[in-house]
Amino acid sequence: MYFKGHQKSSFIDYPDKISTVLFTGGCNFKCPYCHNSDLVYNKGEKIEAEYIFSFLEKRKKFIDAVCISGGEATLNKGLYDFVKELKDKGFLVKLDTNGTNPRLLKSFIKDKLLDYIAMDIKAPFNKYNKVTGVMVEINKIKESISLIRESDIDYEFRTTVCKELITEDDIINIAEELKGSKRYIIQNFRDGDTILAGKGRLTPYKKEELKDIERKIKDNFIEFKVRS
Repeated sequence: MYFKGHQKSSFIDYPDKISTVLFTGGCNFKCPYCHNSDLVYNKGEKIEAEYIFSFLEKRKKFIDAVCISGGEATLNKGLYDFVKELKDKGFLVKLDTNGTNPRLLKSFIKDKLLDYIAMDIKAPFNKYNKVTGVMVEINKIKESISLIRESDIDYEFRTTVCKELITEDDIINIAEELKGSKRYIIQNFRDGDTILAGKGRLTPYKKEELKDIERKIKDNFIEFKVRS
């Protein structure tokens, strides 16, 4: 297995832990607001797993966890074995996923190979195809949500919001679909040169608007946050 990006240290990607972040190439979604367009199309450098394990061996006293992101990491056939080796070496493992591979998630959960899962909820179920730009098997999304919620693994669901794709009513609908979940996070869109749709085409929410939405939905969850 290989990766397309590596952030050597992070204090924000794994709650209350120092982590290193790995980015896989390729994604089965084409969300216009995605800020990792090079990863979506699998461009850029190629980092072998051997290099990652060598890096971790040298830094193991300073790193608690490994976060695996993308792209969509579960598209990679070698992911299971890679994660198993990380766990065998004593690292905490966090997986970022869009939830399209519940079969692999089920294996990870059954074999106790993950310590934290962050699943992106792209839209209300009836708008998934529009927001992701592809035809989505929504039953797989729902199955992944159920697997995560019913597991004993720490988790969060999160939604990136911009005005052109996700309305306030959409956010409220998502909150109803996820009601009772442990943790839900709204991530406000940030523009930039690497946005899939192109810079200057999408609009973030105003802070006051997100505060108003927070008041309406925060009680649906044990923990709710807005990242802007």
